Amino acid sequence: MTVIVETLEKLERKITLNLPVAAVQSEVSARLRKMARTVKMDGFRPGKVPMNVVTQRYGYSVHYEVMNDKVGEAFAAAAAEAKLRVAGQPSITEATGASEGFMAFDAVFEVFPEVVIGDLSSAEVETVTAEVSDAAIDKTIDILRKQRRTFSQRAQDAAAQDGDRVTVDFAGKIDGEAFEGGKADDFQFILGDGQMLKEFEEATRGMKLGESKTFPLAFPAEYHGKDVAGKTADFLVTVKKVEAAHLPEVDNALAAVLGIADGTVEGLRADIRKNLQREVKARLLARNKQVVMDALVAKSELDLPKSSVQSEVERLVEGARADLKQRGITAADKAPIPAELFTAQAERRVRLGLVVAELVRTHQLHATSEQIKAHIEELASSYEQPAEVMRWYQSDNRRMAEVESMVIENNVTAYVLSQLKVTEKAIGFDELMGQN
Repeated sequence: MTVIVETLEKLERKITLNLPVAAVQSEVSARLRKMARTVKMDGFRPGKVPMNVVTQRYGYSVHYEVMNDKVGEAFAAAAAEAKLRVAGQPSITEATGASEGFMAFDAVFEVFPEVVIGDLSSAEVETVTAEVSDAAIDKTIDILRKQRRTFSQRAQDAAAQDGDRVTVDFAGKIDGEAFEGGKADDFQFILGDGQMLKEFEEATRGMKLGESKTFPLAFPAEYHGKDVAGKTADFLVTVKKVEAAHLPEVDNALAAVLGIADGTVEGLRADIRKNLQREVKARLLARNKQVVMDALVAKSELDLPKSSVQSEVERLVEGARADLKQRGITAADKAPIPAELFTAQAERRVRLGLVVAELVRTHQLHATSEQIKAHIEELASSYEQPAEVMRWYQSDNRRMAEVESMVIENNVTAYVLSQLKVTEKAIGFDELMGQN
């Protein structure tokens, strides 16, 4: 039977489905007979309930199930026959004018669009490169040393300086009134580490044991404490202890403490370099992938299925709710989250997904089993027990699907880069890592 497909809009289509009434009734009867063999009802032994009673009790629900199944099967068969790539779920309504002995239904749905990718060789992009310098390794070692620093009390007349651990009592007031969180006793912080607001550190710097000082502190407008954000408080601070920091020497003993296999400084630096190179590679890939995907989308033409965009918007809204719940907002399930906040993001994701899928299909950029295995090995290599991590990935289909998706994205990125006009720009390690 020829399937007639009616075009309603750009991607919207309509098919009229015709179901034989006899086939539906036959299936309903078959399911009710099967149900009667095991159904339990008060006053009857199992399997002895009269068919008319079973039909009266369950007939409507079984008929509803059969209709859903039959309409779904008919739609799938019609879409396959017409060679349609259906996007989302169809909207099905009963239609009039059916032939005798048939029921008619109109199925309205969207199809995936034709994706036209323009000439990528005409697009120019700038990618970045970065190297792990000795300075970056030194900086990492300094961080590791600070994590293992010890402290000893300074002389009574010694002024507090950056790197010292100071213990203070403080009390703040706004317009002469104390406020929540504005008072603490025996409070410790490392001077110069940015744990406290700039004005607090500046006031404490240079103070000596037993000294007190009153100073104004202006809370930033974006301060997390809404009651004090944008306001100025007067703080009284008293220094109760000043301790100097002592960092461990960079020697074989430090390397051993940090778990370096050969227990040498050279081994420590090599291990840090390897880890930093892995992080640099990941960040470069992510940054350059974004540039590539932007160029790919700009060179592509397609209509977006509304159903796909709506599904993505709903997924993003649910993600936002989950994030709010994780932040401790108990009413996140009821929080009003305007869907339009996510429309642009959803449209971009759907557009990019369709374009990437077209490239993968056209140029056979699917992930191979060898690529997936290599990617998992690389992910696992940063852990103490790589074999356990690999088993963790391989034991879960969802995790394996995520890895496969990442590999495909990398394949697409590599392919598109090979087509574009690329200019490389070297940037510093700190800039790539977002450090000052």
